[in-house]
Amino acid sequence: MRPALIPPLLAIAWGLNWPAVKIMLSVLPPFAARGLGLGLGALLLAALALLRGIPLRPQRQALPAIAIGGLLTVAVFNFCTVFAQLTTSTSRAAVLTFTMPMMSAALAWWFLGERPDRRGALALVLGGAGVAVLATPVLQGLASAAPGASAWGLLLPLGAALAWALGTVATKRWPPPGDRIVLTAWQLAIGAACAAVAALATGEHLPLVWPPRVLVALTWHVLVSTAVAYVLWYRLLASASATVSSLTTLAVPVVGVIGAMALVGDRPTPADWVGFVLVLGGAALAVLRIGVRPVPLPPAKVSAAR
Repeated sequence: MRPALIPPLLAIAWGLNWPAVKIMLSVLPPFAARGLGLGLGALLLAALALLRGIPLRPQRQALPAIAIGGLLTVAVFNFCTVFAQLTTSTSRAAVLTFTMPMMSAALAWWFLGERPDRRGALALVLGGAGVAVLATPVLQGLASAAPGASAWGLLLPLGAALAWALGTVATKRWPPPGDRIVLTAWQLAIGAACAAVAALATGEHLPLVWPPRVLVALTWHVLVSTAVAYVLWYRLLASASATVSSLTTLAVPVVGVIGAMALVGDRPTPADWVGFVLVLGGAALAVLRIGVRPVPLPPAKVSAAR
């Protein structure tokens, strides 16, 4: 597949996954939903690898990257996003989760001493302002002790963004050798195993009745948003620039918000739209900055920045 086709396909696959998961959660408990989706995705990729004659045993050098990706980019990310949809609206969870480019910029500043330029600083300011706007109703509800008020609708999508940013940075820094399908299958299997353990520990069970709408959503989630999309994402990371890879994340929440409005009845408030614009504007500036090579700091300044 041509690399230029991957970003729009990922935007559709992952954007529509937000309302698809919301539909699944109408009958499926959260850990069971993630375990089922990730497990079936891993099995599909493993079967595809076998049909192509690719050994399923990964190279030893790839094991650390598989473990990091499986825990951060798959398990933690998926757990945070699924519970985020249970504590806030789908559109808000989608936009807050895609603060990932700004998370990456902040991590580079903290760990690598890459101080942001004016564009990067403005990206962090816009993103922070957007998060503040979206957090205001949550904080007001907590302050007034409103029934059902919870900070998890804010913390969980931000935690998902941090986990994805850390996993992506690690994958780019230490790219694992081996076939992408096999590597992705193992990472999905790690996420599925974590979900299965959590489901057993919390006593979750799969439903006896599966409405057609839920079956359609599950099919999209497993085939397109999990099995196909993760392979495309890791292929994009390996073959495209960081700018092209990160641009993909900007379109996903846009598709997610539109899909949530059309499929699950989300109706963002005017304040939500302001927050969405600020977050996505900050993310766009952070992404545009990725293509700029940072000016290296002297060793003493790098140490001080850390």
